[in-house]
Amino acid sequence: MEFLSLEPFVPSGSDFEGSKQLFQELGFKINWDSGDYIGFQKDSCRFILQRYDQPDFAQNFMLSVKVTDVSAFRQMVIDKQLPQRFSIRIGEISQETYGKEFNIIDIAGVCWHFVEQ
Repeated sequence: MEFLSLEPFVPSGSDFEGSKQLFQELGFKINWDSGDYIGFQKDSCRFILQRYDQPDFAQNFMLSVKVTDVSAFRQMVIDKQLPQRFSIRIGEISQETYGKEFNIIDIAGVCWHFVEQ
C-alpha cells in the first residue's frame, strides 16, 4: 500500500471569494467546486480551500510548497500587485537550512512557505 497524496484543508478566512481569487492569481486551477469546498491544483501540488473563518487556527497553520524558482515566483506576486489587491503580506527571500524561501501570509492568516531546494 502506498500513500498517493496529501491535500490539506486550508481555511479561507472571512473572504472566501477573495481567497478563491487569490489562489487563482497564484497559478492554481480549480479542479472541482462544491460550494463551501474548492479543490485547487498547480502541477502536482493540491489543496482544498474550505469556507472556514477561525483566525486562531489560521494564524497557526503553515504549509510548505516546493517551487523550482522562488525568486521568479516572488517577482510574479509583486508584478501582479497581489499584496495590494488582496491585503496579503509577503516576506523577503531568505536562505534557510532546508532551502531558499519566501513567505506569503494569505487572507485568512495562513503562512505559506514557498521553498526552492
